[in-house]
Amino acid sequence: YARAPHPSYGDAKIPAWEMIKFSVTIMRGCFGGCTFCSITEHEGRIIQSRSEGSILREIERIRDKTPGFTGVISDVGGPTANMYRMACKDPKVEALCRRPSCVFPDICPNLNTSHDDLIRLYRKVREVQGVKKVMVASGVRYDLAVESPAYIKELVTHHVGGYLKIAPEHTERGPLDKMMKPGIGAYNRFKQMFDAAAKQAGKKYYLIPYFIAAHPGTTDEDMMNLALWLKTNRYRADQVQTFLPSPMATATAMYHTGVNPLRGVRHGGSDKVEAIKGLRQRRLHKAFLRYHDPDNWPLLREALKQMGRADLIGPRPDQLVPAHQPPGTGKAAGTRRPVRPAGRTQRFTTKGLPMK
Repeated sequence: YARAPHPSYGDAKIPAWEMIKFSVTIMRGCFGGCTFCSITEHEGRIIQSRSEGSILREIERIRDKTPGFTGVISDVGGPTANMYRMACKDPKVEALCRRPSCVFPDICPNLNTSHDDLIRLYRKVREVQGVKKVMVASGVRYDLAVESPAYIKELVTHHVGGYLKIAPEHTERGPLDKMMKPGIGAYNRFKQMFDAAAKQAGKKYYLIPYFIAAHPGTTDEDMMNLALWLKTNRYRADQVQTFLPSPMATATAMYHTGVNPLRGVRHGGSDKVEAIKGLRQRRLHKAFLRYHDPDNWPLLREALKQMGRADLIGPRPDQLVPAHQPPGTGKAAGTRRPVRPAGRTQRFTTKGLPMK
């Protein structure tokens, strides 16, 4: 309520506060149902949206009372950026529905995917006196965004600061089905619309995609194919996320039981899921995401040979890792400490662009 850390902290710099002090939460809940995430469980599947008046008053309080405000709202969003005021078209259906996701395997025909209310909110926020720029830093649910070209245009024209983060998580159907995420085709459609809107606005903007290594149900071949996709699209991950089981997440049940609860659990007839628990395999899956790191090349060469894909070792653009090893590299891959998740924030670069 005070929009400040507790006075007991004094003048200490609190990173979590620095990240959110100029941001505004406009909704809570998520109907995505991603199995590695527990937002749906602890915030609910039905979206609870704030009124426009409440949001605008909070922005005015930030402007008037938060020290250091320079006119930039760092984020207008929530668990996702673009589920504001989305709901089932029929309240009776919503009350009875037990689907874990409204958007998997496809967007439910009963779901209202209109972005009109959100577009109107963005415009009103930009009109608040003293506000110079409004950013959208929450993850955009791109399979919903492609349903509204007007939203993508509004977002790109006014609310992107060079990079926009989205979360395809993987490229292969096997792990994506276990995650309850859309196929990479939805990402490709969004990227085409995003690039077209950026070109129309005269901007050079780039997407930052998230990917997960070692998620239950992911094979070595899946990670190899993801690495080839990354190289083909000239993405280089600086930080990556390795799956770690967390409370209340469906993927955690997969990890500990080796069973897929999405397909029903029956004695002797359950769908088995391979959990990636061995340290070497977890390192390997992470190494595929960082195929460009010379320290990972010995591990990747060994794995590719065992997989019968030695054809991917070499200097050609269509090959994953070179056959030679630069002096002084490659020693850390086998001696590193156990992989720890790097958090949701990942940094990417495209060829010719500097890392940030």
